[in-house]
Amino acid sequence: MIRDIVIVLHPVTACVPVNHKVTLSVRAEGSGILYYQWFTDNEEVRGGTQPDLTINAQRTQLYVCRVHDSLSNCVFSDWVKVKVLDIDKSGLPLDWEGEPHIAVNPKPQSVQPGAKCTLRCVAFGNPAPQYQWYRNGQPLQDKISDILQIDCATAEHGGSYLCSVSNRLEEIWTKPVDVDIVQNDQLPHAEPTASDKVALLIGNMNYSHHPGLMAPIIDVHELANLLQQLGFRVVSLLDLTREEMLAATDKFLQLLDRGVYGLFYYAGHGYERAGRNYLVPIDAPQPYRPENCVCVQRVMLNMQQKRTALSVILLDTCRKWYNQHCIPSVIKPLGPSGNTVYGYATCEDAEAFEVQDGGKSTGIFTKYLNKHILQPEKVTHILEMVSEDLGRDPLVTGKQAVEIKHTLKEPRSLTDPVSTTGHTRELHLRDFCWRQANELPQKKRLMFLCRVEVEVSFSALFSNVLVAFATVKTTGPQTQDCTVSLSSIPVLEDTFSSPGRSEEMDTLLFQTSDKPDCTLRLCGLQKLKESLVIKVDLHYTHTESKLRLTESQKVDIGKPMVASCKLYRRNHTATAYKQEGASAQTMGKISSSKPLLHQRLPGAYRPCTRKAECSAKVAVTRSNEPEENDENEL
Repeated sequence: MIRDIVIVLHPVTACVPVNHKVTLSVRAEGSGILYYQWFTDNEEVRGGTQPDLTINAQRTQLYVCRVHDSLSNCVFSDWVKVKVLDIDKSGLPLDWEGEPHIAVNPKPQSVQPGAKCTLRCVAFGNPAPQYQWYRNGQPLQDKISDILQIDCATAEHGGSYLCSVSNRLEEIWTKPVDVDIVQNDQLPHAEPTASDKVALLIGNMNYSHHPGLMAPIIDVHELANLLQQLGFRVVSLLDLTREEMLAATDKFLQLLDRGVYGLFYYAGHGYERAGRNYLVPIDAPQPYRPENCVCVQRVMLNMQQKRTALSVILLDTCRKWYNQHCIPSVIKPLGPSGNTVYGYATCEDAEAFEVQDGGKSTGIFTKYLNKHILQPEKVTHILEMVSEDLGRDPLVTGKQAVEIKHTLKEPRSLTDPVSTTGHTRELHLRDFCWRQANELPQKKRLMFLCRVEVEVSFSALFSNVLVAFATVKTTGPQTQDCTVSLSSIPVLEDTFSSPGRSEEMDTLLFQTSDKPDCTLRLCGLQKLKESLVIKVDLHYTHTESKLRLTESQKVDIGKPMVASCKLYRRNHTATAYKQEGASAQTMGKISSSKPLLHQRLPGAYRPCTRKAECSAKVAVTRSNEPEENDENEL
């Protein structure tokens, strides 16, 4: 007797996070051998010919299974949905077995009479969880979805709400939240939030054709640490050519989006021309022209086009004019999009200074900026406090004064919290890009033939400066006087090896007594076009032969930190910046000549200018009018 095929166990709907493995199961009874074929969205699942189908859930899809026998009898299971939620899963247990797990709890609401009110509860579960909403402890009829919506709020809708979430494994409850029905004048003021906070910090010091600077090491490092405390995703870079500055800015702009707080900071040589501010790359020639530099207004224009919730540009650089005898130039007004802030270290046609303060070099503007930046005040108020402190400093009285320009229309602060609701996928993309520029290589343990174990670890003070450490952890039975040396393939120049700079870098690295046996500074990672290999040479004396021997091992760390961003391969066709003039085509190369260091005046606390020498030399031969192609830059 031929039996009909009967499905005795249907697959069940599931709700899971992205990349979670889900097993759908079907069980059937019938005559003879039964065959299975799974389908998704009316297409066969390749390899899905077993009663159990395991998938790595990437997106929400529908599934069904066909069961048939050799006589062409067939039957289909129920359609089921595997719902994939791209939301935070940080609290999900590693050994999660499908019991309900609440990922998004409802939030308290204060609404006016007649307004719409929405409460949302989102939970993972396998089987997919069921929902039941309660008000003041009583179940609400037909309110059994993850969203509870009140289209027209009245006084009776006020109260305490919670939601029950359950499947066959367990039942859990959300935390109770209050819905208050209030008049318009009773509504609480909504605090500003950011969907994300990202910052690009650039410090140029080692110039090929202009005086070198000391302070950007400390300035960029300390400001980066403070911004990270405020929740910013920070990329900090030292000593960039023009092409590298433009490429880094392109990457920074990719991180920006609607609702994001974006902050751009620069410390180094700069100048002002025809109402525009220019940042001088380390490879700028002597004399330089606008096409050899980076226009700040171009950076801000692109930031505004991203519709950020707050755009901040902080410039610790000089603003001397090319021609000091011309009339003051008028800076073009900022765009009407609002929430844009410029913080200039100094006013028009003036210099910005760096000083020796407590044994370290710092820009005097950044010194006071770092003093106040953690305060929960409007960003313009922070800059006003910086201006007041700098104005009271006798070293720069009459020489340097902070200038603030803004279109801030909301009380935005750098301390505002980050709210990722509705921005999760964008946040993942920004997080990946940020991690590319800041992720350190893994620590390595090397065992040499002589049974000496050496640990190689890594640290970074900037996104393009990596420091490798080597420490002898254990010695072999026939070794003594072990020492370690490190080198890199390809060789990366240590641009901070000059007197004074090396000591300042070391004070940032070694803040404890636990110092390694050897360190290697790897600067300019943005120039790296191939994998970086660390060569570890172990030198020791053999206890029996008394010979001094050397063993070597190599560690391939790939393209670490900002090297993975390939700034040397800037997309000239996609970028918003224009190459201006034939001379700008060769700006990607760096001169091998040593930069000229500042000759510091005697005394523990004397200011030095951040003005490059170009403006004074060309003042006689060039006017303050922009070149013809300079007008096209904006």
